[in-house]
Amino acid sequence: MSGSQRPPLEGIRVIDLTTFLSGPSATQLLGDLGADVIKVESLGGDSSRSIAGPEIDNVSAYFLANNRNKRSIAINLKTPEGLAVAKRLIAGADVVIENFRPGVTTRLGLDPEAISELHPKLVWASISGFGQDGPGRDRPAYDMVVQALSGVMSLTGHPGAPAARLGIPAGDVVAGLYAVIGILAALADRGTSGRGRIVDVSMLQGQLAMLSYQALYTVISGTAPEPQGAGHDSIATYRSFRGGDGREFVVTANTPRMWEGLCRVLGLEELIADARFGNAASRLRNKEALWALLEARFEERSAAKWVDLLTADSVPAALIKNVLEALNEARASNNGALVTVTDGSSSFENVATPIRFGNTGTIAAGYPPELGADTVSILREELGYSECDVEKLLAENVIGQPERTTWQPGEP
Repeated sequence: MSGSQRPPLEGIRVIDLTTFLSGPSATQLLGDLGADVIKVESLGGDSSRSIAGPEIDNVSAYFLANNRNKRSIAINLKTPEGLAVAKRLIAGADVVIENFRPGVTTRLGLDPEAISELHPKLVWASISGFGQDGPGRDRPAYDMVVQALSGVMSLTGHPGAPAARLGIPAGDVVAGLYAVIGILAALADRGTSGRGRIVDVSMLQGQLAMLSYQALYTVISGTAPEPQGAGHDSIATYRSFRGGDGREFVVTANTPRMWEGLCRVLGLEELIADARFGNAASRLRNKEALWALLEARFEERSAAKWVDLLTADSVPAALIKNVLEALNEARASNNGALVTVTDGSSSFENVATPIRFGNTGTIAAGYPPELGADTVSILREELGYSECDVEKLLAENVIGQPERTTWQPGEP
């Protein structure tokens, strides 16, 4: 790492008991910020390692996308010996994060309350579908489930069309972000109080929080909003349009100055004095008539040309790009939006964490670990297990390591 300052979370050790996406996305962010993240996996590994789809070296891209900057230790937590290893790991940690169903860690012998009493400086974070308490706590939850239950899916798509899930795993990723916020807040408080906290994050509540103004609109009106389609409930000139070449683009003319600029660029200055469109409220009331006028004029030029003209007049506008186009543009910008993750023999490009700190260099993007890649080194070098102890645990399938590891039982 280059730069004059250390990563902000350097020296913080995180024990990652999570699987799939919400938890791994959170711990990847912590690792990107400099924390030492030890990913604790079952002997079969995180289930996301084998999700169908693109692969690199027989490992699912789904897993690779969310597990950089971590070490992996494989433990059978259902054995007393494996549980003992986990407890020794936790004893030296600052943070534990898990996303089991509520009560599972306690049944395994890792009760958060008891462990927090034993290690009062520890921050314990739990991500679950519906929170640790309440009638829904035992329900299984996935991203699409919480999108459905929160109302998010009802807002996505076009009026009259079936409800649509967001094309990104917002339920998982948002829960992961809130978990990181809670962890950082608890660590900050620990600096003053000397004690950790137990952090409880609900995926469903994370999605409810994402409703933002739509939640209050609904509370005030007492009616559910329609699917948003290409537009906005409050701003008539905040929506997508189609150019004469069929390409879609967005216009976000939010202010009076932007509205007048939009009219000027389109050669429709007469609309500025039109009583139907005199202010934001009247434009919203007469949006259908306004859209018809705008759409007819937008057909006269290509989408890209309109975007150029509007942008030149300080009216925010942009082409609607697909993911490949967006990534290609991010790569061309060379501003750190993408990061190359490599282990020397394999590499891939992924989206970087969008947080920068002045005078701190870029943190190296460590390749997602092979299952159990660090089991032996962690036990021997950090937990004090002898060679004999490690050999016995391996033989009894309490811990696991990669088959191609260079270390073999009997070696120093």
